Amino acid sequence: MADCLKRVLRLFCLVGALALTACSERDYKWSLYDVSGHLPDLEFSLKGVGNQTVTEASLKNKTVLIFFGYASCPDICPTTMAQLTEVLAKLGDEAKDVRILFISVDPHRDTPDILQAYVDAFNKNAIGLTGNEKEIAALAKRYRVAYQIEKPKLGDNADIYDVTHSRGVFIFDRFGKARLLASDTEAIELVTTDLRRLLQSTRVR
Repeated sequence: MADCLKRVLRLFCLVGALALTACSERDYKWSLYDVSGHLPDLEFSLKGVGNQTVTEASLKNKTVLIFFGYASCPDICPTTMAQLTEVLAKLGDEAKDVRILFISVDPHRDTPDILQAYVDAFNKNAIGLTGNEKEIAALAKRYRVAYQIEKPKLGDNADIYDVTHSRGVFIFDRFGKARLLASDTEAIELVTTDLRRLLQSTRVR
């Protein structure tokens, strides 16, 4: 009887702890846009440095920050990459569980090696990825990213053209679930706070 009572008490304690955890997660007011349940899970197959295939499986147990852009972007992309690098610096040791993915929407000019050299200039743990036009278009559609590549002007070099693209950083938790969306104008402190909270709430204990 005593053993049975102990087991029942342990069960009540466990249920109570889970309920508190669930309430805490549900009631937390994120500063960033909460996209839980509104975007599909992390899934992709693209080319990385050395033309090696990289998929979501390569990032198992990592919290992933995805940004769509292109290496010759004059303003938004380098600014966003610099901001994300600062966020990871503020996370300190927790940054080891985070990866930045910079996905190019300009595969004509951005080879995997060019992309990796580009992101390395900001963060050595960041990953530059691209694919063919069809693969990039499908992935952008999956996450509701808009972009447009203008045709070169008549008489211009074929490699000189403008690219426009959506702004924003998609944040996926370590289970591959879409959780947050940060605008490129978000304060670094707010991104850091929410990202730290996400890391702590999804950590295996």
